Amino acid sequence: MLLREAFARTVRCHPDVTAIITEDGQSFTYATLDRRSTRLANALQQRVGDGRCAVLALNGLPAVESMLANNKRGVGSVQLSYRATAAELERMSETASARALVFDDANADTALELLDRGGFETAIHAGDSDVDHDLVESYDAVIDEATPDLDPSLPVGDECGVLYTSGTTSTPKAVPFDQEQLWYGAIQVVMEHGIDETDTALCTTPWYHMVTTDAWLYPHFVAGATVVLHTSFDPTEALELIEEHDVSGLLAVPTQLKALNGVQREADFDVDALEYIRTGGSIVTEDLVEETTAQLTDGVYNTYGMTEAGPDLTFAHPSVQDDHPGTIGKASFSWDLRVVETAPLDEHPDPEATVDAGERGEIIARGPGMSDGYIDNDEAESKTYFDGWLRTRDVATVDEDGYLYIVDRVDNMIVSGGENVYPAEVEATLESHPDIEEVCVFGLDDEQWGQVVTAVVVTESDLTATELDEYCLETESLADFKRPREYAVTSDPLARTDTGTVIRSRLVEEHFPDR
Repeated sequence: MLLREAFARTVRCHPDVTAIITEDGQSFTYATLDRRSTRLANALQQRVGDGRCAVLALNGLPAVESMLANNKRGVGSVQLSYRATAAELERMSETASARALVFDDANADTALELLDRGGFETAIHAGDSDVDHDLVESYDAVIDEATPDLDPSLPVGDECGVLYTSGTTSTPKAVPFDQEQLWYGAIQVVMEHGIDETDTALCTTPWYHMVTTDAWLYPHFVAGATVVLHTSFDPTEALELIEEHDVSGLLAVPTQLKALNGVQREADFDVDALEYIRTGGSIVTEDLVEETTAQLTDGVYNTYGMTEAGPDLTFAHPSVQDDHPGTIGKASFSWDLRVVETAPLDEHPDPEATVDAGERGEIIARGPGMSDGYIDNDEAESKTYFDGWLRTRDVATVDEDGYLYIVDRVDNMIVSGGENVYPAEVEATLESHPDIEEVCVFGLDDEQWGQVVTAVVVTESDLTATELDEYCLETESLADFKRPREYAVTSDPLARTDTGTVIRSRLVEEHFPDR
């Protein structure tokens, strides 16, 4: 099934159900959202034909309507990060051959700079700010003036979106998806959470990320549920929206959950309606699950995925956390997953070389919802996609019951003195120190050892490198050769992507600029 067909079904079945509630309290039914997105589809068709449209906006009505309009056109939405620079956005737009740009007030300055760099034929501004540019039209005027019935030439294809990898170690890669691929992802999430038309979900993570797009927005639209849009994450505001709208579902990465738990512990908002929380993006600790269960809901679903795979590869139902703490669960409904012997980054893993329970290996995956490759990046594509399989580069173990646990990344592994060291193991040891809030471990080049294990430690105390080294020596959970030889101690939070992944390269630049 295609996503536009699934959305049409929702409109037929639930036309008067509230589809969207904006942060300022406006509400739009599925029938209204259908009409508006059809008009926008016609307007874009009139201006750029079958050209792709890029969207640079916060979580709001224009972002959602653009996604639906481009589905009706059959042309992928180019989903731009509002945290990127104009130069980065220019590269992303050029890679995807975007010809139109939709933007909002919050991103107007960056959008105008992007337009001045060339490449776009037209732009549509949603908001009240005074924007003066030859290419820019008013969003409301464009929709009001467009024809109400879908242009008979549409759709021109089955594209859905162009999404981008997080780019923590390289330039973000453009990943195109068609509507059937992302329908598989969306319906899978509906099944995981049991979503239906009675649900109300809060959308507070950036809409342009895969996890928000296909693990949150599309599943709730497919089910005919209501989505409350939170323009940009703030824990107090998020809890206020949960209370005000009796929100039943929340998507939040671990760093957001920590912030929400901290506010809820003091403020005690009414969150009784909250039934399920979807989290992932970085390792979810047993302590975080326990605290979230105490403060928000016991329906905490740990998930695991990557942009290239759609919304997720695995999920762990809340009921398994007691007996399998920290697990990312098992393969989700449309996936074939294997944990196989890890191969060098310039070689493909062997799908038949599965590891035994308790042993470490790399996750590879295949399924109908996975993407087919990257746009204009053959070298990266050849390393990630092979023989119908998707290489995750994530190292995991499988227990006797078949539950998976992420250990680390293949490309994070440190080789020091000929020994392999996985940073996550060292991080877990240091994080057990009562005065440490966050840790990131990585390897720095060293003439003698090849690499030395290095740690950036976040703490509000006056811990020293000597004390940290003594702590590692005293613990029985960490072999001597794995302990860090260099430390940076700071009170500043670790630099992370929107989805919670630590940006190691930035930490090296900040704390070890001469390396």
